[in-house]
Amino acid sequence: MRFLPIILVASAFGLWTADCLAQEISPRLFWPTPKGTKVLVSGYAYASGDVLFATSIPIEEADSNVNTGVLAYTQTLGLWGRTSNFLVELPYSWGSTRGLYLGDPVKRDFSGPGDLAVTLNVNLRGAPSMTVEEFLAFRASPRPLVGASLKVMAPTGEYYDDRAVNVGSNRWAVRAKLGTVMPLRPKLILELSASAWFFGDNDEFVTGKKEMDPMISIETNLIKRIRPGLWASLDITYYSGGKQTVDGVPLRDKQSNLKLGGTLVVPFKGNHAIKLGYANGVITRYGNAFDQILVSYQVALR
Repeated sequence: MRFLPIILVASAFGLWTADCLAQEISPRLFWPTPKGTKVLVSGYAYASGDVLFATSIPIEEADSNVNTGVLAYTQTLGLWGRTSNFLVELPYSWGSTRGLYLGDPVKRDFSGPGDLAVTLNVNLRGAPSMTVEEFLAFRASPRPLVGASLKVMAPTGEYYDDRAVNVGSNRWAVRAKLGTVMPLRPKLILELSASAWFFGDNDEFVTGKKEMDPMISIETNLIKRIRPGLWASLDITYYSGGKQTVDGVPLRDKQSNLKLGGTLVVPFKGNHAIKLGYANGVITRYGNAFDQILVSYQVALR
């Protein structure tokens, strides 16, 4: 039982922020924790390269440096007798973008709050709502899980309709996700998931009304549990779709890209943990090609 606070904070859902919605990497999204577990998270992500907040921005040869800080809170619930958790995230981004706009060099420095995101994850099979004792028994002998997730992003971020580069998206977005957790060995876990993003319209885009087709994503996470609270994962995400129309003109910007990343969680002092991550676009047929690093601090409030 002396390892319980470490296990709780390292098992709770952590962040993997990304510049593009469908590029999120989220290992252990459906891994259960005892009912009532509360975790506070502060994170920092840095992305550099050919990255923009929206691929429809008419800037060529973009070279960006994007910093994003995130505050988040998550709590495990017992909805419908199933292990569930509720997550709230509030990002703040700052940085600069250089590139060519209609052949002329341009630069844009930006900073401001991003869009508020709320996520609900619910276990559908394999993990009913658990007490601490039941969770420890599950962890010692994990079984297959099936889970569902619904994420909503509200247009609360800073947005100017006369600027091409903005932190906020000025539209609603919803992601539906279905995933499974399959223990290969007691300390080796395979996670598979599929998700779809659906986007509202941005009626105030700088060059006209912007519409975006749904985007699908398939994610694979191979997770190695090393000791209580300490784990690492190899993360692969493929995403496709997201073709956009601006002011009635369809763009040739359908994405079909592959991202490879890794995650490491290191616990310390009982109820604290540091999460480290890296991601890189292995195949980028259209969209953002960049490197990204993540560092987050998590503390269990229970």
